[in-house]
Amino acid sequence: MVAQLAKLIRFGVSLPGELIACFDRAIRSKGYKTRSEAIGDLIRESLIEDQWQRAEGNLIGTVTIVYSHDKHGLSDTLNALQHSHHDAIVCTTHVHMDEHNCLEVVVVRGTAEQIRAISDRLISTTGVKHGKLVCTSAVEHF
Repeated sequence: MVAQLAKLIRFGVSLPGELIACFDRAIRSKGYKTRSEAIGDLIRESLIEDQWQRAEGNLIGTVTIVYSHDKHGLSDTLNALQHSHHDAIVCTTHVHMDEHNCLEVVVVRGTAEQIRAISDRLISTTGVKHGKLVCTSAVEHF
């Protein structure tokens, strides 16, 4: 079944010329063909962030962490943490970056509070060098 396109609405925005010139350069470098496409993505990003702030809807995110696999017991600690939240963890991808470093991407689904708690625990684990939570949600409403 092909999704029906929502009714498009035109509206005007007045902005300083220098701001628009910078915006046009930025969106061209990202491959946008029109300002409308870029502005639509910015609006969706803002709505998703708002949805996360209000902790509403079907929330999902990814937690990306980089750590040294040489640190004794760290892999076991991260594994145990993930198993303790098996109901919220959808999947995990493990990448060997080089002979000493690993990257894991953990897909997490649940409430905003639950996802943030899991993310904070993973990222703050001693031995994790870097981590980041990326929040998103189903975008069927917009």
